Amino acid sequence: MTSRPVPPTDAAGDDPAGLTAAGAADLPADLVLPARTRLIATDLDGTLLTDGKAVSERTIAALAAAEAAGIAVFFVTGRPPRWMDVVRDHVHGHGLAICGNGAVVVDLRAGDRPVRVRPLPRAVALDVVRELRAAAPGTSFAVELTDGITYEPEYPRFPLDPGTLVAPAEKLLDGEDGEDCEDGDEGDSPVIKLLAHHRELTPDGFLTLARTLAGDRASFTRSSPSALIEVSGLGVSKASTLALCCAERGISADEVVAFGDMPNDLEMLTWAGTSYAMGNAHPDVIAAASARTASNEEDGVAVVIERIVAARSADRG
Repeated sequence: MTSRPVPPTDAAGDDPAGLTAAGAADLPADLVLPARTRLIATDLDGTLLTDGKAVSERTIAALAAAEAAGIAVFFVTGRPPRWMDVVRDHVHGHGLAICGNGAVVVDLRAGDRPVRVRPLPRAVALDVVRELRAAAPGTSFAVELTDGITYEPEYPRFPLDPGTLVAPAEKLLDGEDGEDCEDGDEGDSPVIKLLAHHRELTPDGFLTLARTLAGDRASFTRSSPSALIEVSGLGVSKASTLALCCAERGISADEVVAFGDMPNDLEMLTWAGTSYAMGNAHPDVIAAASARTASNEEDGVAVVIERIVAARSADRG
């Protein structure tokens, strides 16, 4: 991949891209950007969004500038589709978002209509439930479907999801599987994620245990600071679904810039040609990414997008 240095600041020390002091510290003057950026893929919580779960004015402007420059932006998140209101007004062009750690692609401009679903087979989810219950007593579960979430009584409730069905996981998973599908024909409420929570285990320890038990049958990751693991179908990840979306558009990994902060971003960051860990990122994410930007509270995604857009403008000079 041909690459180029980031445009330097001028002699007076001013930054034409509006880089903050915190961002400047995290982006060295000789940082190399991809020669051609066609798509930006960004996580939401802890990455694009502030700690208050909002999109800053600077980030809104940077997203719009990227689209105006002909760069597609994909939101790639562990969030379910019903939690996407925070960015709905900022999705441009294609209107799509990758949700549920890659399990579902939705059209935010068409009422969150699923255009691709990659479900977790219910039989596999039941196996995971049984094995985690035996190996880690006290584990509680929730089941994320394309049309909502259901919980076990002991599972910590999400304030954004009141009034959902509460029952043992075995009952919640009783039903027919949906198939991999496109264009909204997603079957009978496919399972897009199984969530497992433990009140005493460490987050990374719980994740390692789950992968040891059933990593040959499902994909396991985490994005919470608590011991909450997220279970998807085998091979389903942010990276694998992003790769499918890029292939449909003739975009190679080398033309993708990705941003993330937690272990569920790792595959995406290593797949993309250029990747940035947030200043607040998990140590494993920092180690895996191409570079590090400022934190989510310091508009770290916007900092880099501004640099990319400025470099493109300079080329067209």
